[in-house]
Amino acid sequence: METTRLGTTGLKISRLALGCMSYGDASVEGAHPWALNDDAAQPFFRQAVELGITFWDTANTYQAGTSEELVGRAIKRYARREDIVLATKVWGKMHAGPGGQGLSRKAILEQIDASLTRLGTDYIDLYQIHRFDPETPVEEMMHALHDIVCAGKVRYLGASSMYAWQFAKLQQAAALGGWTRFQSMQNQYNLLRRQDERELMPMCADMGVGLVPYSPNGKGRLARPWGEQSDRSSTDRVVKAFDSPVDEPVVNAVQHIAEQRGVAMAQVALAWVLRNPGVCAPIVGATKPHHLQQAQDALAIDLADDEVRALEEPYVLQGPSWF
Repeated sequence: METTRLGTTGLKISRLALGCMSYGDASVEGAHPWALNDDAAQPFFRQAVELGITFWDTANTYQAGTSEELVGRAIKRYARREDIVLATKVWGKMHAGPGGQGLSRKAILEQIDASLTRLGTDYIDLYQIHRFDPETPVEEMMHALHDIVCAGKVRYLGASSMYAWQFAKLQQAAALGGWTRFQSMQNQYNLLRRQDERELMPMCADMGVGLVPYSPNGKGRLARPWGEQSDRSSTDRVVKAFDSPVDEPVVNAVQHIAEQRGVAMAQVALAWVLRNPGVCAPIVGATKPHHLQQAQDALAIDLADDEVRALEEPYVLQGPSWF
C-alpha cells in the first residue's frame, strides 16, 4: 500500500482510508439499517490490515457509538494501536442535553472522553468536527479543540463538509488565538458532486490542508450501471438524492470507460478522485469482499486526458452536498 502525508504535516497515512460508517449495531435508534454487525464487519478490518490500509475513519454518531466500539475491538484483534491512524468525529447528536451535540466547549470535552472510552484508546490521531456549528462562537470551538490536543487526547485536528468561508473563519480564529489549526478536510468529492472545486478545495490547497474525501463512488451510484439498485440504495434516503437525471450521463461515462479498460466502474471513479493533487486518502466504505481489493487496484490506474474529459464533461453543478 502506498503512503502519503496528511497535508503538510509529518503524519504518514495509507493512500486509502477505511470508512467505518457501515459498521455497528443496526438495531439502535438512528442506525443505518444496512450496517454490518461485529461478526460481519470483522473480515473487512482484517483485510484492510493485510492490504496495508491502516487509516481508519469513524464518528461518534455512527450507529449511536457502536461503530467506534467495533473499531476499537478490531484494532485489538488485528493490529497494534501504534500502527493505525485512527480518526473519528464530533458534532452530531448523541443524547439530549447541553453536552450531547454541537461544538460547545462542554460538548467537545464530554464527547472526546466518550469516544476514547468506546474506542478503547487513550488518544485519537485525527479528531474532526463533523460539521460547522453556527450556534457556538468559533473562538470557543477552536480553544476547546486546542485544549484536548494539549491534553494529549488528540494528535491532529480535521474538519468536514462546510462552506469555504466557515472553514476560513475557523482557521483564522485558531491563528489569532495561537491555537491548533485544522490539518485536513473531509469533504464529499466524486464525479457527481464537485461543488467544492470552486472555493473550498483551492483554499485547502493554499493552506496546505490535506483532503480525505468521502463517497468517492457517489454513495455507490458510480459503481454500477444507471438504474441498478443495491440494498443500501433501496433504503437510504441519502442515496436516493443521487437519482437526479443530470447524474445519468456521468454514470454512463464511467461505465463506458470501465468497459473499455476491463475494470470495475468503482475503480474508474476512484482513480479520478485520486488524480487530484490535493487528495491525500479517499475514504472507502467496504461491505463486500471485493471492495477493498478493487480500491487498492485503482491506485494503479492512470486515466488518460481524453478519458478525464469524457468523465468530466457531462457534469452539472448542483447544490451543497453535506450528506
